[in-house]
Amino acid sequence: MSAYVPIVGLAALAALFALFSVGIAPFVGPRRFNRAKLEAYECGIEPTPQPVGGGRFPVKFYLTAMLFIIFDIEIIFLYPWAVSFEALGVFGFIEMAMFIATVFIAYAYVWRRGGLDWD
Repeated sequence: MSAYVPIVGLAALAALFALFSVGIAPFVGPRRFNRAKLEAYECGIEPTPQPVGGGRFPVKFYLTAMLFIIFDIEIIFLYPWAVSFEALGVFGFIEMAMFIATVFIAYAYVWRRGGLDWD
């Protein structure tokens, strides 16, 4: 149990620092507000009001999100596999080949549906 004392101490120190920084910021920060600083940051584009009920998102938005999730999950699973590649042997190689094949099917689906076309 004594091996965890430094970790708990560091976590407590980090939490105290975060709480102190957030708590003291309103008192020591500058208070020079103007109209430009109070507006939402929109990269120089004037914000336009959105309809109350929201709008429909294009399908390409969902395809791009799906593509990101596919490759994110692939990287998460490929790293531990690469680290222990020799210990897994042929079984690990076949399992990873099947996993990459299923990822490729999802990638081909997104490509076929036009998720990679940026027009």
